[in-house]
Amino acid sequence: MRNIGIIGGTGPQGKGLAHRFARAGHPVAIGSRSAERSAQTAQELNTRLGGGTSVRGTTNAGAAGSCDIAVLAVPFQGFAEVLRNLEADLADKIVICCVNPLGFDRQGAHGLYVPEGSAAEQAAAALGGSAVAAAFHNVSAVRLRDEPGPLDDTDILVAGDDPDAKSAAMELSAAVTGRTGIDAGALRNARVLEQLTAVLISVNKNYRVSAGIALSGLAADVRDRAGAA
Repeated sequence: MRNIGIIGGTGPQGKGLAHRFARAGHPVAIGSRSAERSAQTAQELNTRLGGGTSVRGTTNAGAAGSCDIAVLAVPFQGFAEVLRNLEADLADKIVICCVNPLGFDRQGAHGLYVPEGSAAEQAAAALGGSAVAAAFHNVSAVRLRDEPGPLDDTDILVAGDDPDAKSAAMELSAAVTGRTGIDAGALRNARVLEQLTAVLISVNKNYRVSAGIALSGLAADVRDRAGAA
């Protein structure tokens, strides 16, 4: 089991991922700007999950400093400041970024311009001492929170340049879907994963569903081979 710190763990996505990781047996530290708020969220999750789970609330710095793997789940607004503040705490650690740079207007959700190309690439540039991968962008927070079983009709797409970070993200994906994540190539492909979330938001709004991403043509033996590579 890996100690996981979720930066921004009181938001919908962070809370949903914390729920899934803790249920799979990983100790989870929920980070927030407010230690009181994160403690309340941790208590809520522990109560919901019952005995045998380990979720605790702390600050973002506390979660970053105590974890083996950090998951960045903060809003894009203020993301650069979070990276600056946590650079030292996240040094030499695996960082998984699921931040989506999105804006909203009358036409709906749309991707925002990021000078580095994507939020994940921005994290990699700012956290020079960390190994960064991108994952968990396209999975519904509602389904993470509410569905009792694994989301086995969904694929988690993982992008990264560091083999250890990518492997860790692919393995953690099993806590959500019950199967290894999909290797989606280099970290620069996070640009597509992040922008795709705007498409899913539009689909979910139009059809009143909580759709995700599933890839066809990947048999179980192919998935296993990729996960072991």
